[in-house]
Amino acid sequence: MEKQTVARRLILLVKIVWTVSIVMTATAVGACYGWERHGIVGALALGFVGLVAGGFLSSPSILLEVLAGLT
Repeated sequence: MEKQTVARRLILLVKIVWTVSIVMTATAVGACYGWERHGIVGALALGFVGLVAGGFLSSPSILLEVLAGLT
């Protein structure tokens, strides 16, 4: 088994940070919107929707496709 180089570890770290930040942001936005519109039940439901959407959007290629489709 090959040893991981510093570059590979750095790339892995960036991927992990990217994924966690996108998922957390999408979940927080969903929960905040749900709380403002529908209370605690809406916060839970839309927070879960944000979690799932963040999972899909954590891939940079999918995120760019979605952004390109909005224009």
